[in-house]
Order: sequence, then structure tokens, then C-alpha cells
Amino acid sequence: MTDIQPDDQPVQPEPESTGAPSSAPPSQESADSAAARAALIAVRDEVAKAVVGQDGAVSGLIVALLARGHVLLEGVPGVAKTLLIRTLAAALDVTTKRVQFTPDLMPGDLTGSLVFDSRISDFVFREGPVFTNLLLADEINRTPPKTQSALLEAMEERQVSVAGEPRPLPTPFLVAATQNPIEYEGTYPLPEAQVDRFLLKLILNVPAREDEIEVVRRHATGFDPRDLAAAGVRPVATAADLAAGAAAVQEVEVRPDVAAYIVDVARATRVSPSLALGVSPRGATALLNTSRAWAWLSGRTYVTPDDVKALAQPTLAHRLSLTPEAELEGVSVSAVLDSALASVPVPR
Repeated sequence: MTDIQPDDQPVQPEPESTGAPSSAPPSQESADSAAARAALIAVRDEVAKAVVGQDGAVSGLIVALLARGHVLLEGVPGVAKTLLIRTLAAALDVTTKRVQFTPDLMPGDLTGSLVFDSRISDFVFREGPVFTNLLLADEINRTPPKTQSALLEAMEERQVSVAGEPRPLPTPFLVAATQNPIEYEGTYPLPEAQVDRFLLKLILNVPAREDEIEVVRRHATGFDPRDLAAAGVRPVATAADLAAGAAAVQEVEVRPDVAAYIVDVARATRVSPSLALGVSPRGATALLNTSRAWAWLSGRTYVTPDDVKALAQPTLAHRLSLTPEAELEGVSVSAVLDSALASVPVPR
């Protein structure tokens, strides 16, 4: 995902250059909405105290929390995926848990199970690690489909079913699932239906040279990734800010021509000769939701085509499948999506 950085102050660009409604000025937002935006933008700087060079991933995770979706994180080992989630949870003052997905992980290990309590001579429910706000599902493709399906229910329904009884999960709830892009031996590839449930796919690359020097310098001066408080990471936002932001995002205006633009981008992928599977209607609505969240973070009450373009790659690329011929030719999904975007006229 590119490093998308919201402005620190609300921006009111000229209507003719941004696609703002020409019939009326943007509506005034509430004080709660403005305060929530300021708090969530501050989260990015707070996370940077511990995680270097991953600002784009932080922005993507905040977008996912606002849009109430989940994130697929992909990167080689050692690029701070676990540290990123832990630091984000600390900056948001929410709970987080990590589960290492293995071939012998059972659904009950994730969701929890009924255990017999001899004190009351009855079964009681013991919550599993899924009962948290930010769940890091490490190497999700290493666990069997049966356990993946239990996680899928939690992602989609925000509840788990144990002994036939549904149990709601906390709010907010986000699954950040990781995959190792270079090691597939002994893994269970995620089916397209499950991948499509992830709102965003964020790529965590090896940091640039200057950023990596900063990482080494911090460790040389005593930085301990297990002690975030010592690194100066403090809560700067809360679950209430996320709730206020999510409510404000639902009020962000989407003009009919911008909605049509989103649909046309999705449809352009379906007719691409390089793709065996294009963007589904769920993918189009996902792009709508992420674009609204990004517009709100940028200080606007309406979505522009630039918002759609900024979120297209992380929202749509993982939903596409290349044809065997395109794979043999070395075609990349990213390039195909860029071509689809370029083929659709941009509304004015």
C-alpha cells in the first residue's frame, strides 16, 4: 500500500478540482467528529515512536477500523508486523491478542470452549483469544480450513458460535491476518471467498535505507520492542473516537457519478483478458467504504475520484486472480488494476 497521509487540518479544495458538489457547500461537521479525526491522525505519529517506515500501513489500519473491516498483512519476517499491531492497540487504548496459526490449531483454541467448573457443577464458557479488539492472526494460511472457517464467522458476523449459542465479540473488532509471501510449504492457501472478506491487503516492505538505519540506531540506544511505554507510546485515541469516526464516515457524501466511477472500475477488471477473476460487487462496496473513510480522514465530507484511486490498490488487488497465461508472462495484478483504472473515464 502506498504511503497515504491524511492532512493534519481539514482541507476545503476548490469544487471544480475535486468533484465537490456544486449545488451546495460541504456540510459542517460536528465537534465530536473533528475531535475524533484529530485523535486518530495523532495515532500515526504515536505509532511512529516504535515502528519506523510503515506510515502507509498505519493509515490503512485506521481506515479499516473506521470502515469496520479486516486487514491482510503481507511481508517477509522481521518487518514489524506484530510490533505494529501492538503499538496501534497501545495508541488507541484497546486490547490486542496474537495467535500463532499452526496446523494443529483447533477452532476451540481460537473461539473458546465450554469447560466444566466443579465449584458450580456446570459448564461455563471460557473465552478464546478472538475476544479482543485487535486480533493478530499470525500466518493464517498455516491452519486447516476448519479453523479458518471459525475465524471467518468472527470476521463476518462479529460473533462466534459455541455449543450452538452465538456470543458477540467486542467493539471495535479487527482481524489483522499475516501471510509470508515467500514460504508456502505446509500451508493451506486461503480460498478466494475468504480473501474477499478482507477489506484491505497491506504490503509491509523492507524499510528504506534511512529508515532501517533509524531502526538499528534505536535498538543501539536501548529500544525494547516489548516495552512500548519506555518508548514513549501513550494512548492518544480511544474506542469512542473510533465509534465517532465510523459514524461520521457513514455521513460522507458520495455523488452519483463517483458511485458510478467505482462500479465502472470494478466492471473494468471483469473484462480484462489477463484476469480469471475480477472484482465482485462486495469489492465495489468495499472500495466505496474505504474511500469514504479516507475522505473523512482528509477533512472532507464528500468522496472525490482521487480518494477512489488512492484506495483502489489496497482494496481491490487481493480480490483479483490472474489467468494462467498472464502468470506465465509475468503479468502483475497491480499492473492489471492500474490499466483498469486508466481505462475508466474520471468524473469531473
